[in-house]
Amino acid sequence: MNYIVLDLEWNQSTNGHAEVPGIPFEIIEIGAIKLDGDGEMLSEFSRLIRPAVYLEMHQITSRLIHLQMQELERGEPFPKVMGDFLEWCGREEYQFCTWGSLDLTELQRNIRYYNMTPLSDGPIAFLDVQKLFSLAYEDGKSRRSLENAVDLAGLEKDIPFHRAFSDAYYTAKLLNKMIREHREILQRVSFDMFHLPACREAEIRIQFDSYAKYISREFADKAEAFGDREVFSCKCYLCHRNLKKKLKWFTLNGKNYYCLASCEKHGYIKSKIRLKRSEDDKIFVVKTTRRITGEEAETLRKQSERAKELHHKRNRSRKEAQKS
Repeated sequence: MNYIVLDLEWNQSTNGHAEVPGIPFEIIEIGAIKLDGDGEMLSEFSRLIRPAVYLEMHQITSRLIHLQMQELERGEPFPKVMGDFLEWCGREEYQFCTWGSLDLTELQRNIRYYNMTPLSDGPIAFLDVQKLFSLAYEDGKSRRSLENAVDLAGLEKDIPFHRAFSDAYYTAKLLNKMIREHREILQRVSFDMFHLPACREAEIRIQFDSYAKYISREFADKAEAFGDREVFSCKCYLCHRNLKKKLKWFTLNGKNYYCLASCEKHGYIKSKIRLKRSEDDKIFVVKTTRRITGEEAETLRKQSERAKELHHKRNRSRKEAQKS
């Protein structure tokens, strides 16, 4: 399998009040590097795109990437460049790789705006090289800028940053380093959720080294989501047993929900649900499940008690407001 290391530059409305529906960011440059399975460079792609939506350059964009609208006039329309890019990607199996998680979403928004054939009819598995770099060389939670990561890795900086091709080039160099030194980290794929699973059978269920992830189809609202048996259940991802909850689902902020269960074989199992908005303004669920220690379970119990206190406080405030 090949790796397509992709980077985009995009422009937007200059004043924030003239945003065109369906395309808040118009792609103006595509840069990419194709690597083979061992991380060695096979070929490169770099093209400018002639704007058709936002015909003035946002000042921050211009200052960051040092690109003027006059230069973009030499580019070609997005559908032509996108078609050439996909042809360059080739027929051999490949996986997209990006620095961060935004590029594939914006690429698919632009594809939809021009009524082109979608990249996929569901979630796209890709490598978020920024996340992988943190997992391989740092704490797994921090997120460095591309240039800082290049400095930390001790790689040569031989072309300027902040253009699509150059950022793809440096991302590819970092990916090559990880393939050579920490190839196992490549199993930690991310998913772009621009197109959600269309049905229950298409939902994402994947197990990693230390946790499992489930990504649902769309639901009309939170109530429908929590009414689904897959969402509401708590299972041991190692032996796949249904578990009785020791702590029922609770939340401190209305967005992240937690529950605690215990497996006779594998100990404490923590599940976390994140509710997210889809492109259609509906709800989908990302649920992660992992083993935790007794100390972590005790911390979760304290958070559950805190959630109950907050719930009772909100109810009292609501009743007092109704009386007044």
